[in-house]
Amino acid sequence: MKLYITSKAMENLQELMDDENKYLQLYYDIEGCGCGVNGIPTIRVTNKKDHSQKEIQCNTINTIISEQQEIFFAENMKLDFINGNFRLSSPGEILNPSISKQMLINVNMQ
Repeated sequence: MKLYITSKAMENLQELMDDENKYLQLYYDIEGCGCGVNGIPTIRVTNKKDHSQKEIQCNTINTIISEQQEIFFAENMKLDFINGNFRLSSPGEILNPSISKQMLINVNMQ
């Protein structure tokens, strides 16, 4: 599994990354979606990596994913920053067209 982060996305991620939040996490969010197969591929910044997560290949920063959630993501993905939001896509589809910075900040406060 590979993630390519564009320079524009990286500029905006760096505002959220620090010594406490040193990982980018690919995360399949099922909160409020019903069951475990209905969810939204998204990202988080975090300082935690546990035994159920693995690092994936990324061109810029340490990126992790839960081994159980890996099935919900594409083998090759791109994270871009367009119109004020992050966009996660693969060569065949847009996985999440609009991931707001505010959402990432709120996740870190929980």
